[in-house]
Amino acid sequence: MAHLQHFGWFFGRGFGPQGWGKPDHGWNYRWQEPALYQQSVRELEQAGLDLLIIEDALSLGSPETLDLRVRAAYGGPKHDPLLLAPYLFGATSQIGVAPTVNAGAYPPYLAARQFATLQHLSGSRFGVNVVTDVKSARHFGLPELSHDAAYDRAEEWLGSLRELWHSWPDGALVNDPATGRFADGTRLEAQHHEGEYFTFDGPLNALPFDAGDPIIVSPGGSGRGLGFAGGNSDVQLALAPLDAASVRAYRAKIHDAARARGRRPGDIKVLFVLTPEIVGSEEEVDRVVAASQHPTDLALRHVLAAQSSDLETDLTVLDLDRPIGPGVFGDHVSQGTINNLVGAGGDLATDTLRQIASRKARKGRLVDRAGYVTTASQLADFIEELGETTDNDGFIFNGDLHPVTVHRMLDQLVPGLRARGILRDSFGSSTLRGNLFDF
Repeated sequence: MAHLQHFGWFFGRGFGPQGWGKPDHGWNYRWQEPALYQQSVRELEQAGLDLLIIEDALSLGSPETLDLRVRAAYGGPKHDPLLLAPYLFGATSQIGVAPTVNAGAYPPYLAARQFATLQHLSGSRFGVNVVTDVKSARHFGLPELSHDAAYDRAEEWLGSLRELWHSWPDGALVNDPATGRFADGTRLEAQHHEGEYFTFDGPLNALPFDAGDPIIVSPGGSGRGLGFAGGNSDVQLALAPLDAASVRAYRAKIHDAARARGRRPGDIKVLFVLTPEIVGSEEEVDRVVAASQHPTDLALRHVLAAQSSDLETDLTVLDLDRPIGPGVFGDHVSQGTINNLVGAGGDLATDTLRQIASRKARKGRLVDRAGYVTTASQLADFIEELGETTDNDGFIFNGDLHPVTVHRMLDQLVPGLRARGILRDSFGSSTLRGNLFDF
């Protein structure tokens, strides 16, 4: 028996040149202006998606990779997704929005105040996708940290936000015009925080929440990243192979991490990232797959250019016929991103770059579980099957926040999912937390 799952959208290239380099660009939307994103997010809400997560990268990378990141708009320019959020809330009434925020870039008091404001303005539909990138630290005069230390800082940062959000205890807000008393200042908690990474005073100059704190989203596949999710996240943005065994194993790790931090497994929705290529017929599936099996060197270079942006490492200058080898990637590059490049069963130390890039370039049929080229009906069957065999919470679709991309992926899929009883056809709440945890 099929069960409802939760769905969201990952705005994978961030608040940047949407559609650039694709035929989509011919629709003449201006990526710097809100109309493109407002139209798209309304469609996501109509489709019954709970959440939009907006990717971000604060930096254009190292001096050596600047041209690589901007010449095809893979890594920049990018505008601030936090400032896009109010325009999206203004265009919708139920879907949640979670911009990506670097835990080292915003001082806790400032972040707590801004996020509290957005939670109120949105009717409790705001979330934060917390990341721990360290290479952008130089833009803020901060020291570069190791991978695990960056998570330590993020733990302190997020704990600080919660401390500030709750500096108005019950009874502090009186709001009684008859007595002329708006608030009872004697109840406010005058905090002083001195931690390893942050020092600040409270209480927060923003009101408490009626419907709970903003939703916390986190990515990350390392042991430290999974531990962070177990202790802090409401939504885990999960990157893993989408076979039943891998999904069960990943979910078990998150649930174990939650228990280790005194939480329940049900406190975290584990949503797996999915990037399907939906075509109109099985014959078209066959044609697309066949065309990808023997990539040219030019096609491989395009693959490597896209991967290089995420890895902040210019793979396009490396010898295609030699292994990448250890030590190429900086300590700040997540293991999950590296694993995504190498692929299941691959070996960074022995596989040549050509082998690695060819695996990324080749496409497979979803029905064979060899890839994600599929019809909408086949994809709906797959989502239903994985939900039933693994008790999966749901999926995050990955793509541009562009009407062409949204319709290409969802036009036929949404009716198919609803017909199977997998996708909501109405929202149970007007808040993001309410929608994520109503089933």
